[in-house]
Amino acid sequence: MTDVATMTPTDARRRFRDGHVAPTTGWCDGWTQANLLAVPEALAWDFLLFAQRNPKPCPVLDVLDAGETAGPLLDGDIRTDVPRYRVYVDGELVDEPTDVTRWWQADLVSFLVGCSFTFEAALREESVPVRHIEQGTNVPMYRTSVRCRAAGAVSGPLVVSMRPVPADLVAAAVRVTSRYPSVHGAPVHVGDPDALGIADLDRPDFGDVVRLEPGDVPVFWACGVTPQAAVMESRPSLAIAHAPGHMLVTDARNSAYQVP
Repeated sequence: MTDVATMTPTDARRRFRDGHVAPTTGWCDGWTQANLLAVPEALAWDFLLFAQRNPKPCPVLDVLDAGETAGPLLDGDIRTDVPRYRVYVDGELVDEPTDVTRWWQADLVSFLVGCSFTFEAALREESVPVRHIEQGTNVPMYRTSVRCRAAGAVSGPLVVSMRPVPADLVAAAVRVTSRYPSVHGAPVHVGDPDALGIADLDRPDFGDVVRLEPGDVPVFWACGVTPQAAVMESRPSLAIAHAPGHMLVTDARNSAYQVP
């Protein structure tokens, strides 16, 4: 069986294009993963401004011109190379296909947004466990009571991902991830989920439940599913996104987004 951690982005995208479906956490160590959001050109400026005003959950790595399906970050096709997509019509989820070619429109502008999966290899290199990889699950993600700063027609809540971290390694997790500001950077909160309006860690809005081990504390990072929460609230006529946890594996190196 192929070790997905050692796969190249080209091979991973080919496998997804052929219909393989899996969360991409732990795939292609050393290569940057990205969230995808494509919206009609008429709304693209508002989404770009929303991202600029909310850089922690929406760190933009690239924006493709209307109708483009590839760019500097990938030699592939964003319509086919994500393991699973989400299609929203008027803010409602209507389809979760593995190929969005039939939904594609020439006026769609695609945003590639940084993903926290990118820094998970660095966490493990510093002996910080990544529980959802250990447990073979997707990372849990939660809508919070924290509001993002609105932009034009776009508004919505902050979404966070949660990783349980041993209490004595929280400082290391903060130090490691703070070196990756383009893929969400340092955590936005450590500890009590109630402070973010999260009532129950066992009921994530996206992804899977992850078990905390004895001595773990929940650590929360801003999440690139935030634009999808904004889609649900703002209700554009059409939006195409990745299924949470099922990311676009790019041809960019993690090191390109690491700061000293």
